[in-house]
Amino acid sequence: MEIERKYLIEQLPENLDQYPSHKIEQGYLCTSPVVRIRRQDDQYILTYKSKGLMVREEYNLPLTPQSYLHLKEKIDGNLISKTRYKIPLTEILTIELDIFDAPFDGLVLAEVEFPDEEMAISFEPPAWFGEDVTFSPASHNSTLSQCTVFRHASSDSER
Repeated sequence: MEIERKYLIEQLPENLDQYPSHKIEQGYLCTSPVVRIRRQDDQYILTYKSKGLMVREEYNLPLTPQSYLHLKEKIDGNLISKTRYKIPLTEILTIELDIFDAPFDGLVLAEVEFPDEEMAISFEPPAWFGEDVTFSPASHNSTLSQCTVFRHASSDSER
């Protein structure tokens, strides 16, 4: 079970380079239900996610590099590329800060995963977090994968 809250970020935290980061590339074979392939550094994963916004089922299966490359040719829509920083928040909570590459330049999202719904509901985000987009399907990577034009709120031009 995945229980997470998601926020838009307008200003990056200081000293971001002090935190561990991963380069992520992911594509979607299906968006309803979500079936995703992901390469994170040298790990390859096939993920199934059920419907839902803050709470949903999630299953991960390992892939070989060859299987990933084979499935990558079959994705529907955009291949998403981003850098994910892992920023400790508490003893049990970590911020996953995603800085997106083209065609989503300018988009930065923070996700926090929780052990239970009660903690997710009562969560008070850090002051540097922006708008809570947890319940906005538009903030899902699976939705972004289907965008033909990306327009960031702080941008005057379409990307």
